[in-house]
Amino acid sequence: MKRIIIAIDGYSSCGKSTLAKALAKALHYAYLDSGAMYRAVTLFFLENNIDYNDPEKVTWALQHIEIHFERVDGQNCTFLNGVNIEQAIREMRVSQHVSPVATISSVRRAMVRQQQAMGNRRGIVADGRDIGTVVFPDAELKIFLTADPDVRTSRRHLELATKGIKADRNDIQHNLLERDQIDSNRSDSPLRQAADAVVIDNTLLSESQQLAQALAMAKEKM
Repeated sequence: MKRIIIAIDGYSSCGKSTLAKALAKALHYAYLDSGAMYRAVTLFFLENNIDYNDPEKVTWALQHIEIHFERVDGQNCTFLNGVNIEQAIREMRVSQHVSPVATISSVRRAMVRQQQAMGNRRGIVADGRDIGTVVFPDAELKIFLTADPDVRTSRRHLELATKGIKADRNDIQHNLLERDQIDSNRSDSPLRQAADAVVIDNTLLSESQQLAQALAMAKEKM
């Protein structure tokens, strides 16, 4: 079977990374978490007091950011300049700033270059908001995930609680909807469904059910 690129896009907390990780594991493919990359940039900006409205400071910062992924204790982890930041990038302070940072054209161009380099050898599953439209427009399989906002809020709340991060449920839902609005209306590579993407509404699906659907699609393309 040929090695393909699988692009998974969708709204915040639809389970994109959950599906992408499971799919990559089942197919023995690499997993590219594009959302984590933008979160890593955001964390760097926050920790180094970078005003992301200042183009010169953003340009300087991007020259000092190196992101890669490693498996640690069986989990895919994000490393920023050699430091494991997987938990730090999931905190609400990062969530509250990541969408504005992700709208910056220079940031997007820098991340897309890194993402496309990772995908050169195929055999990769990538998730985000512009994977099937901008990063890998030639991906053999494109999936667009969606789910009811209340369900997405509950999932995000549970995810944070599992990691020991306290957050108000109303704040979480406001943040999710705000991010959807910003991501869908930004001028540079907005969140949208690719014309050839297959939609999966996982509101009523279990993780195993959505994985089964995606696996069937992938094997057909392979």
